[in-house]
Amino acid sequence: MDAVVEKLEAVFNDIAQTRMAGLPICNPALRVQVVGLREWQGRKVGVLVTPWTIGMVLLEGENALLKAMQPEEKMVWEFPSGKYEFMGLNEAALGTCQICSLISPVTNIASQEDAVNVAKQVMAALFVLKPTEPKQNIEHEAMLKNAQPMLQSAVKKPLSRRDFLRGAFLEK
Repeated sequence: MDAVVEKLEAVFNDIAQTRMAGLPICNPALRVQVVGLREWQGRKVGVLVTPWTIGMVLLEGENALLKAMQPEEKMVWEFPSGKYEFMGLNEAALGTCQICSLISPVTNIASQEDAVNVAKQVMAALFVLKPTEPKQNIEHEAMLKNAQPMLQSAVKKPLSRRDFLRGAFLEK
């Protein structure tokens, strides 16, 4: 998995230093970092932090391919916590992959540590089953209660339970 992380970070570091260099949507306090990359249904999923966005990335696995999509195409993937809409990510060096934007732009995030904490919370929440029974609902509510203050301080915007579950941290 380390080689995949290194490759993803190298590609996005190159983008940061070329295409995105000097753009006002970039946050100079942030750098490219992959957080929590793990196997899921034969594919790899994680959160990508960059100076201009935070998003979930979905990469092909050894035995599980992804549909190649144009950037404007969308595909819904269902994780334990719910459904998320991904778009095509066409970077030749990465092969076929998809991205789900969570926060863009990231100008209100104060530090790399805050961005990584948000990414870790996203990865933890992504694999929590949707509440269907009262016991699960209590556990889900407790997780949200614990995560919400950190996320609110990181993004400097009130965050409803619905927005947290949808991953709409800073949508405008």
